[in-house]
Amino acid sequence: MLQDPLTLYKLIVLYMLNRVTFPLTAAQVSDFILGKEYTNFLTLQQVINELTDAGMIATQSIRNRTHLSITAEGKETLNFFENRIGDTIKQEIDSYFQENEFTLRNEVSVLGDYYKSTSGEYEAHLVAKDRGINLVDITLSVPVEETAVAICDNWQKKNQEIYKYLITELF
Repeated sequence: MLQDPLTLYKLIVLYMLNRVTFPLTAAQVSDFILGKEYTNFLTLQQVINELTDAGMIATQSIRNRTHLSITAEGKETLNFFENRIGDTIKQEIDSYFQENEFTLRNEVSVLGDYYKSTSGEYEAHLVAKDRGINLVDITLSVPVEETAVAICDNWQKKNQEIYKYLITELF
């Protein structure tokens, strides 16, 4: 059966987002789809934009990352049309998640963002989550933007050490 390639790409994205219990970044989705050479970057961006516009996926921008998650409408659509995704593609996606779930989850479970507060200070907001539950949620006020950026960058690199230190010291 010949079908519109864009429809297949949309179903692949929905299938990926439905297979995990956490949001994926647009980069994570792109890495898989482009790595398998299913389509090119521009077509994939069109697919993600159309899915977002149709309300099938939700996007949230956190610093320089776009987090994607499937909506109820997206799940319903996938339930109707999942049979149009070939078994080979489904197996490749499932294998990818089995091999990379910890890394993928860790990338989206550790969030660091900053903003300028009403007092003129910069606030670095740091969060570490596990299965949707905040393990750590810290906001640090600093006088300059460069410091807030450094804090967010270091949080991405050292969050496990910092969490362990806090637990050790507080318990």
